[in-house]
Amino acid sequence: MPLILLPVFLDFWLMAIRFKYILKIKWVLLEIKIPREILKTPKAMELVFAAVYSMHDSKKFVDIWWKGEVQFWATFEMTGHAGGIRFYARIPAQFRNMIESAIYSQYPDIEIVEAEDYVDLLPAVLPNNIYDLWGNNFILAKPNAYPIQTYPFFEDITKEKRLDPLAVIMEALSKTKEDEMSWLQLLVRPVDNSWKKEGEELVSKLIGRKTKKERTVLEDLGVFLGNLIKAPFTPPVWPDDEQKEGPATNLGSLTPGERDVVAAVENKISKLGFESILRFVYIDKADAFTKSNVSSVFGAMRQFTTQHLNGFKFHSPTTTKADPPFKARKNYLRKRRIYDSYRWRFFPFFLKNNKLPILNTEELATIYHFPTTFVEAPTLKHLDSKRGEPPAELPII
Repeated sequence: MPLILLPVFLDFWLMAIRFKYILKIKWVLLEIKIPREILKTPKAMELVFAAVYSMHDSKKFVDIWWKGEVQFWATFEMTGHAGGIRFYARIPAQFRNMIESAIYSQYPDIEIVEAEDYVDLLPAVLPNNIYDLWGNNFILAKPNAYPIQTYPFFEDITKEKRLDPLAVIMEALSKTKEDEMSWLQLLVRPVDNSWKKEGEELVSKLIGRKTKKERTVLEDLGVFLGNLIKAPFTPPVWPDDEQKEGPATNLGSLTPGERDVVAAVENKISKLGFESILRFVYIDKADAFTKSNVSSVFGAMRQFTTQHLNGFKFHSPTTTKADPPFKARKNYLRKRRIYDSYRWRFFPFFLKNNKLPILNTEELATIYHFPTTFVEAPTLKHLDSKRGEPPAELPII
């Protein structure tokens, strides 16, 4: 019985100490105020996400199983309502200076201020008799190794033809009217380089390269026992541990589309990766609830999809649309769950075998960056003036 219950005890133990540790994390919500002219491409935001990766920390056994430490994460958010479109970042307080410095280094005209949490303007429990909501998490349609369509595709040499992938999302968020709210949330958590192995295996498969198959402990034990039994009659035979990778197929035989896929996968795994949760919530008065703004946001997410690479799709367990039986009850519970997940901004540390989408810095910068001058969303909140710095020779009393 103790052996059977030990895994259950360990699960509950890990859950309890992690929850206790997470509750002690001090957070700060920053509002990022956008100037009227930003000429930089999303490449600048890619460098910001590369700086965010510095939150990554390898945990030791004692840190995980005794202290309950978890990998820190950050949240980047866009909100649209009658008051305009706003940008936020919620980060652990200890990394505030680092992330602010990274943003200012790329966008010196931006203003960053600590803000009150806008989710507190609504009741802690939704839906209720006044408000209704619709929500969903986006996941990747294909394995993590395949990239989505990123910002280099939207760029052009001439500025007049340059497109900003954020323009469609900004237009969708700007359609919200009085009592309507559209929230888009991107949670990112740095991961180590182990996720790149999937991409390397995919590239080898696409180009026809034979790779070395790693043996398990049981397979090694089987080889040893086989040699032991045959030892009186034949010399031992051991698989070659130094087995080299086989030659790749002639790349010239690949179609242009296949070569594009290989190049795209190699480009994705060459950059820093983050476990990511992309979450959308739409809130409106229950007596006037309409899904028109929901459709526009989902349509905006289609621009990142290509048939031969990757794209976003609904995550069915999080979508606030349930099937019979008990449809009404399940719908209510799903709405409660997606709303609470947005408010608390928790990563699912307690779920086993939970595979989250992994996006690299280029993909994250495509989804979340500060709109360029070419984006003309009518309700985008801009800075009315630029903050100046005091003279270097100013005496301090």
